[in-house]
Amino acid sequence: MLVDLAGGWNPMLGRLAWSQIPYDNPILAPLFVAVVIGTILVLGLITYYGKWTYLWKEWLTTVDHKKLGVMYILIGLVMLFRGFIDGLMIRTQQAWAVGAHSSGVFGATHGYLTPFHFGQVYSAHGVIMILLAATPLLVGFMNIIVPIQIGARDMAYPYLNALGLWLTAAAGALIMISLFVGDFAHNGWFGYAPIFELQYSPGVGVDYWIWTMELVALGTTLGGINILATIIKMRAPGMTWGRLPIFVWATLSANVIALTSFPALQVALALVAADRYLGAHFFTAGLGGNLMLYTNLFWIWGHPEVYFVILPAFGMMSEIFPTFSEKPLFGYITMVLASMAIAGVSWLVWLHHFFTMGAGPYVNSAFSVATMLVGIPTGVKVFNWAFTMYRGRLTFNAAMLWAIGALFLLLIGGLTGMMLAIPAINYMVHNSVFVVAHFHTMLLVIVYAIFASVIYWFPKVFGFKLDEFWAKTMFWLFAAGTALVFVPMYMLGFMGMTRRLDYVFNTVWHPYLLVMEFGIAVYMLSVLAFVALLYVSIRDHAKNQVGADAWGTSRSLEWLAHSPVPFYNFAVLPHISARDEVAWRRDNGIDHVQPDHYEDIHMPNNTGVAIILGGLTFVLGFALVWRIWWLCALSLLAIVALVIYRSFKGDPGYIITAAELEKMEKEALRRAAQISK
Repeated sequence: MLVDLAGGWNPMLGRLAWSQIPYDNPILAPLFVAVVIGTILVLGLITYYGKWTYLWKEWLTTVDHKKLGVMYILIGLVMLFRGFIDGLMIRTQQAWAVGAHSSGVFGATHGYLTPFHFGQVYSAHGVIMILLAATPLLVGFMNIIVPIQIGARDMAYPYLNALGLWLTAAAGALIMISLFVGDFAHNGWFGYAPIFELQYSPGVGVDYWIWTMELVALGTTLGGINILATIIKMRAPGMTWGRLPIFVWATLSANVIALTSFPALQVALALVAADRYLGAHFFTAGLGGNLMLYTNLFWIWGHPEVYFVILPAFGMMSEIFPTFSEKPLFGYITMVLASMAIAGVSWLVWLHHFFTMGAGPYVNSAFSVATMLVGIPTGVKVFNWAFTMYRGRLTFNAAMLWAIGALFLLLIGGLTGMMLAIPAINYMVHNSVFVVAHFHTMLLVIVYAIFASVIYWFPKVFGFKLDEFWAKTMFWLFAAGTALVFVPMYMLGFMGMTRRLDYVFNTVWHPYLLVMEFGIAVYMLSVLAFVALLYVSIRDHAKNQVGADAWGTSRSLEWLAHSPVPFYNFAVLPHISARDEVAWRRDNGIDHVQPDHYEDIHMPNNTGVAIILGGLTFVLGFALVWRIWWLCALSLLAIVALVIYRSFKGDPGYIITAAELEKMEKEALRRAAQISK
C-alpha cells in the first residue's frame, strides 16, 4: 500500500507542480536560462550543418566499443565539470561564511547558500564525482582499450555494452534535471538512516538520489558482466593469462568487484524505496527496523567501489610507466597478484567507515588489521613502478608527468589511509576534513591517471597527439591547485574542523579556507588550459598525426592496430607470441609485417533499441521520483515490450568481405606511409 504524502498530489502530474520549479531562485534561474540557450544553440548548429543523420547512424546507435567508450568519457568529463562546480560552490560558501559577523545574500544568513541548498550541493557533489564522473571515465577506457589489448574485434555483447552506456546517460540526465525541477537529496551522497525516511525528508530529493544511483548501478553491473565475458572468452590466439597486459588484469579484478558489490547497493536503495513508497520500516528503529543495517549494506558496496575505481587507475599507470621508461614492467606476476589481492581484501574493510559506532574492540581491531593489509599489495605496486623507472630511459612528457603525479598522491593517500586504519586515530579525526582530504587524495590518484591516459591513448583513438605544451601547462596548474586545496584541508582536519559545515564558526580557520579558495581558482585555470589543449590539438591535428605506434616505445597489443583504430580493430586477429607483443615484434623486426591474405569477418549491426531503452528508463525514473503512476506503468510496459521485441529479433550482423577488408587495409597503410615520411 502506498504511503500518504504531505502536500498536493494529483493523478496526472503526481507531486509535480509549478511551485517545484525554482524560477525565483537567484542562482538557479539564470543557470536554467543559460542551459536552455546553450541547448538551443547546440541543436541549431547540428541542424544547420545537417549532422543529425550522421550522429544517429555513427554515434547514437553505435555498438562499436571504441565509440561507446568515447561517449562514456564525454559523459564523465561533463559530470566531472559539474561536480567541480559543486566543489567550487562548497569551498566558496565556507570561505565566505566564517564567523558570526559574516554577511549573507540570497536568503542565506551567512555566505550565499542556505543550509538546505548547501546540503543538496554537498550530496550531489559526492554522487556525481564517484558514480557519474570517475566511474564512466574509467569504464570508457575499459571499453576502448581492453578489447584491442586482448586482440578482440569488439565486446562479447555489443548491444549490452550500448545499453550500459545509455543507462548511465539516463542517470546523469536525472541528476541534472534535479537542478531545475524539484530538489536533490540533502543528507550526504551516501545517505543517512533515518534522515532519508519520508517523515524526515518529505521532498523529492531523496527520490532523485535513489533512482539516479539505481540506474548507475544497473548500467555498471551490465558493463561488468560484459567486460568479464570479453576478457575470459574473446582473447586472441596465444593471449594466455600470463600474457595479458596489466590494465586488462586491473580491469578484470575491478569488474569482479563491480559484479559482486553493485547488487548490494541496489538492494540497499530498494529497501530505502520500500520505506518511502510502501511504508516499510527496514531502517526505522522505533518500528522494528535497524539504522545500522543500511550503513552496513551501503558500505559493503561503498568500500569495494573505492577499489573498483582505483584498480583501473593502477592498471593505467602500469601501462604508461614501462612505455616511457623503455623497459618491461618490473614484477609482472606480483602486480597481477597484488591486483587480485586488493580486490579480495576490499570485501573485508567496510566497517572502518563507522569505527565510532561502538562495535567493540575486537570488531574494530579485525577491520583495522584488514584495512592495513590493503597497504601490502598497494606497496608492492609502488615499488614495482619505482623499479620499472629505475635506470630506465625516462621520457618526461605530459602523460608521464600525470602518471608520476598519481604515484606521489598515492603515497600521500596511502600513508594517511594507514593512519585512519588505526581506531584510536580514527576516533579523533573521523568526522573531520582530514578524512575528506584523504578520500580526495585517493580519488585524485584516479583523476591524474585518467588525464595521463587521455594523453597516452588519445592518438590511438583519434590518430593524432594532444599538444604537449598545453598538456604540461594543465598538469602544473592542476598540481598547484591540488596542493593549495588539500594541504590546508589536512591541516584543518588536525585543527578540528568538521566536514559539511555551511557556516564556519572558528575564525582561526579562515586563512586556510582562503588558501583553499585560491587553490580552487587555480583549478579553474587548469580547466581553461584543458579547453586550450583540446582546441590547439584539434587545430593542429594534421601535423601531429601518428602511425600505429604513436610513441615508438609502446609495448602492448593495442599499438599494433592502426591509428585511429578501424571499426573492426584487426583485419586478421593477431597471434600472440610474447607478453609485450608490440615490443617483441619491434625487437625482432617484424612489427610492420602485414598478412598475406584476408578472410571475411562478421560484425554486429548498429541498433537504436539501446538509446530508446535509456530514454525510457529516464522517463521511468522521473515518473517514480514524482509518483506519476500512469507514466510509470506506461514507461515500464514500453521497456518490457522493447526488451521482448529485441530478444526475438536478435542481431544477425553483417559480413565484411575479404576484398572490402583488403581495400580498407591498403588505404590505412597508405595513410600510415604518408605520416612516416
